[in-house]
Amino acid sequence: MKKINIVIVDDHMLFSQALFGLVSNYEEFNVIKVLNNGKELVAYFSENSTTPDVVLMDIKMPEMNGIEATHWLKDNKPSVKVLALSMECDEVTILQMLRAGAKGYLLKDIHPKILHHAISEVYKNGFYYTENVTNTLLNSVSINEKKSSINLKERELEFLKLACSERTYKDIADEMCLSPKTVENYREALFEKLNAKTRIGLVLYAIKEKIVRL
Repeated sequence: MKKINIVIVDDHMLFSQALFGLVSNYEEFNVIKVLNNGKELVAYFSENSTTPDVVLMDIKMPEMNGIEATHWLKDNKPSVKVLALSMECDEVTILQMLRAGAKGYLLKDIHPKILHHAISEVYKNGFYYTENVTNTLLNSVSINEKKSSINLKERELEFLKLACSERTYKDIADEMCLSPKTVENYREALFEKLNAKTRIGLVLYAIKEKIVRL
């Protein structure tokens, strides 16, 4: 059985070494490198021939952070899948990582079994969706996989695409030439239709159904 090659990118030495030990204990995973930041990750590809299948990426790092490094991978090594692993749980940061090309987002306090499952799913299926993406922002997000059973109106689709950007709801209202209240109504209607509880839930649905390409 082919092992999944993994690179860990995190500037906290104690955490990265603990993560190395944890991931290495699974026989189907092979941690090929532990790096301190995105700059070291870029250098890795110029100095090594072994391409990782999955990169476990921290976000706040010196010299080149996780968002910048994920952007670089998307442009230069698109086959490499990024699974964000961070303490950052705010909506803006998660949106930035998804738009940069991350295929999943986990908090560092997750159970090891979830991490194991997430790595396997990202490798096999390209994305990892879970209500555990973040306990504070994505709690109980549910993504309906039956696109054909959901009828989105033209303006709802327009709103959904704009919601996948980093625009504020006020900016979206201005761009759609609508009042903030009307935009709020679109948001609530989509929450209901897609069984989502947050804006990130909408983004994940749009990515999964290829309504937007990040």
